[in-house]
Amino acid sequence: MAADLSQIVKAYDVRGVVPEQWDESLAELFGIAFAQVTGADAIVVGHDMRPSSPGLSRAFARGAAARGVDVTEIGLCSTDQLYYASGALDLPGAMFTASHNPAQYNGIKMCRAGAAPIGQDTGLAEIRELAERWLESGAPEPVATPAGAITSRDTLEDYAAHLRSLVDLSAIRPLKVVVDAGNGMGGHTVPTVLTGLPLTLVPMYFELDGTFPNHEANPLDPANLVDLQKRVREEGADIGIAFDGDADRCFVIDEQGDPVSPSAITALVAARELARNGGTGSVIHNLITSRSVAEVVRENGGTPIRTRVGHSFIKAEMAAEGAIFGGEHSAHYYFKDFWNADTGMLAALHVLAALGGQEGPLSALVAQYDRYVGSGEINSTVADQKARLAAVRAAYEDRDDVTLDELDGLTVASAEWWFNVRPSNTEPLLRLNAEARDEATMAKVRDEVLAIIRG
Repeated sequence: MAADLSQIVKAYDVRGVVPEQWDESLAELFGIAFAQVTGADAIVVGHDMRPSSPGLSRAFARGAAARGVDVTEIGLCSTDQLYYASGALDLPGAMFTASHNPAQYNGIKMCRAGAAPIGQDTGLAEIRELAERWLESGAPEPVATPAGAITSRDTLEDYAAHLRSLVDLSAIRPLKVVVDAGNGMGGHTVPTVLTGLPLTLVPMYFELDGTFPNHEANPLDPANLVDLQKRVREEGADIGIAFDGDADRCFVIDEQGDPVSPSAITALVAARELARNGGTGSVIHNLITSRSVAEVVRENGGTPIRTRVGHSFIKAEMAAEGAIFGGEHSAHYYFKDFWNADTGMLAALHVLAALGGQEGPLSALVAQYDRYVGSGEINSTVADQKARLAAVRAAYEDRDDVTLDELDGLTVASAEWWFNVRPSNTEPLLRLNAEARDEATMAKVRDEVLAIIRG
């Protein structure tokens, strides 16, 4: 196929429509390139429930094996289960998934041994260059190496045992938990991870189906939480949990059916991880998480460290700082005890342990971590990102009551509010996030900035 790799090799992964943009022949080339760039003797490969995933995954394994690499196939798994295998087996890994994207998409998330991320600057650009060269020449250069072995291994029980070794749920009060797996990989992992705990599990859409017959497996879109919210209220449940398609992110709904902000979850888990570590340690958060996060981290003896948006920045900071935990506004949660990788399942276990370890409802528990009013992310299409960003800066830079920084886009902060405007790397958009102590102040700041952006 005449593939345009610039369209499918993104900042952190491979992603595109199958078979129009990529197929098994290209997956095989990616497997060969992955073997060459990592220089590994052995790798681990897993895949999600999309119809195209088994074939793409097997083609990638064939490519790597043809370069003399032994391949352990763990089959159906969540992305964090693949990270578990990469960490526990100390092997580079490849996960075939398009996460929350629609059914016609697929992709590859790759990591080095110990679940260390592979992005544009850490091997992905080289993998793309090799694949492009071989597409142009018609075939990779031959090698005189005996083929590696391809073997199967089930890691689900070991993955579940590892997670449960990190959070003690044995003494919690009984809880009723509604879980919406969105026909994604949560339907595969949740029953094994939660079995035997004092939980009444109400499953929704646990059937693995990569055509997503009920709703998109993207809980960031409020439309995809409606079924879960309704079911939590109907069941009189203590909590609702939604996973995205590859089950590496979790979203939480309280007993009233209201979504809990990922910033509040970040703060709650940070407090628990700091307690586990004797009240010391660094916690990473990106610059559009709530101010609550840094406050809670300091109150619990920790050091908050602010980063740019994007999981490669979080993972890099986690490693550089030896941080114990990291959280993002997008509901990715990273743990030192999980090879600095993100796992929504471990975050969910922390929330269940916190809820079940006290008598109050979830809404009361998270209120102490949810102290401000946020706008959520608001996108504006603009003709000139730089010019509009400069206009925002000009409107605020001479004010005495604010500070400005450009860690990622432009952040303007006062004692009562802050906002961040940052350009999209892939579309002609500016993204605004604003937060304040109360709704009226947030709305005023939000509308002022939007008027400049859209002026």
